[in-house]
Amino acid sequence: MQQEEESRQVKFSGTREVVERLRFDQKKLEAYMEEHVEGFRSPLEVKQFKGGQSNPTYRLASPSGRYVLRRKPPGALLPSAHAVDREYRVMTALHPTGFPVPKTFALSMDESVVGTPFFIMEMVEGRIFWEGALPDLAPKERGEIYDAMNETIAALHQTDYEAIGLGDFGKPGNYFARQIARWSKQYLASETQKIPEMNKLIEWLPQNIPDGDETSIVHGDYRLDNMILHPAKPEVLAILDWELSTLGHPLGDFTYHLMQWHLPSDTGTTAASLIDADLKALGIPSAEDYIAAYCRRTGRERIENVDFYFAYNFFRLAGILQGIVGRVRDGTAASEHAEESVDRVRPLCQLGWMHARMAGAT
Repeated sequence: MQQEEESRQVKFSGTREVVERLRFDQKKLEAYMEEHVEGFRSPLEVKQFKGGQSNPTYRLASPSGRYVLRRKPPGALLPSAHAVDREYRVMTALHPTGFPVPKTFALSMDESVVGTPFFIMEMVEGRIFWEGALPDLAPKERGEIYDAMNETIAALHQTDYEAIGLGDFGKPGNYFARQIARWSKQYLASETQKIPEMNKLIEWLPQNIPDGDETSIVHGDYRLDNMILHPAKPEVLAILDWELSTLGHPLGDFTYHLMQWHLPSDTGTTAASLIDADLKALGIPSAEDYIAAYCRRTGRERIENVDFYFAYNFFRLAGILQGIVGRVRDGTAASEHAEESVDRVRPLCQLGWMHARMAGAT
């Protein structure tokens, strides 16, 4: 297990040379940055980050410092996917509140610069962990990192989105109904094989949404490997990858994050599973303790209907991975590891249907 986890860290960490189809004219970008990024000085050295499955992300090094560029991938894309403008907007709104996100510098919807819309943000230096078990750390630090991660998602869900100008960032209310409809549509648009359990979920989920509606900012893909931690302290410096963010139900967001404790290790998510880990020995909280900490921080007594939420989130994750499969088919996938998603959609659908049955589906 140790060898596999270390290979994951190597596999997804750091940068590489930009792949051919994702290259662009650096001189055009330099000219753009000289006009729109205060203090920028050319020339640029451009590398592509290894991690990430969706929006290509680049490290930009120059005499004035390091920056990060995130862009839509080229080619035919699903409607509403790869919304770099929404990523830019939510981070720009959150940064002044002190919530840990990178500072943003510029957004361009002009495709003549790098070929697709993009934005530029600061490069936050720190640690990114790709293994949920945090194998190289001591138990005390593991527990402190998980607590910091819990504190940060609780803080996000308690942020006053209207006060920071995000009142129209999504449609308040009916979040699960809208998300189920969206991912059903996106899944079917990318479908490459017939999976009976997915068809059952598409039918069952909208008819069994729990009562009670809440609205907060939701990240949409909150997990360990989408954050940068302080180089030496258990402190979250930046939450990354806001492509799926919107206004929605905080419990949908939190239980998606909670799937790390329930996902089998071979389902293709980039944060390694904790399902077979000795959590007590590692110093990592159990799912029950992690839920209790979130409830304490958000003023909840408990989280009910957990099996519905897991059924929904396995369905949603299957839809996300199927979108990657569709991009492999269409030649627009950003990650060199994207093809690995092909065989991982069906198990997610089966797990989703298992939880639906635990919630009463027949």
